[in-house]
Amino acid sequence: MMTAPEAADGVLATGLGAVRGVLFDIDDTLVDLEFAMTTALRDVSEHLLPGLDQAGWEKFGRIFTHETTHFYDRYLAGELSFNEQRLLRGGAALRHFGVELEPGEPAQHWVSSYASLQHSYIRAFDDVTPLLDALDAAGIPYGAVSNNVHDYQRVKLDAAGLARISVLVGTDTVGVPKPDPAIYLEGVRRLGTGAGETLYIGDNRLLDAEGSTAAGLLGVWLNRGGEPAPGFLGREVGSLLELLA
Repeated sequence: MMTAPEAADGVLATGLGAVRGVLFDIDDTLVDLEFAMTTALRDVSEHLLPGLDQAGWEKFGRIFTHETTHFYDRYLAGELSFNEQRLLRGGAALRHFGVELEPGEPAQHWVSSYASLQHSYIRAFDDVTPLLDALDAAGIPYGAVSNNVHDYQRVKLDAAGLARISVLVGTDTVGVPKPDPAIYLEGVRRLGTGAGETLYIGDNRLLDAEGSTAAGLLGVWLNRGGEPAPGFLGREVGSLLELLA
């Protein structure tokens, strides 16, 4: 879709038209959050689940990262604090294996230990740096728009070695989460581009590809796992490197 010979004067000629800016989702797009989450979860929960086999830990991780996201949606809606949704998700995962997370100090220790360890496991995907290098070489501005608060995501980007992503829009920046058009358009404004000439790339088909497209951007779904999506008619890539091929 994007090739170095087609980049000139801050414009990339693509199959989507002339691209003058690129915005990214962060979690599981730029940063391997699932790895950080599941590894930290095991570290803080092994004493509660002694003898759990690998299949069990994989199930534990799936419950926390995928099957309890309604708690995160409640956080985005302002019904729960960030730590409250984490505790509810952790409690649900533990309860699946017959363990109750004790309220009070034990629960607070669990969530604070998890938060600290998660940051230590944060890393960027291998395909991120080559794409950012190509954008820098082409003079194409880029940034990130995330469904989490600015300061938390700033720490995450820096921990992943992505401090050069200076434009960052969080849910608290404009007071709304994706897929509200305002959050994507604030990223566009900060890049100094137009919506129709700004690529938006993310791993969530609904919030990233379809949400940004509805806001007037050039939405692309980053489908790293090859998840089937019957009826999806939008643009899809399996790796950020496909944007360079």
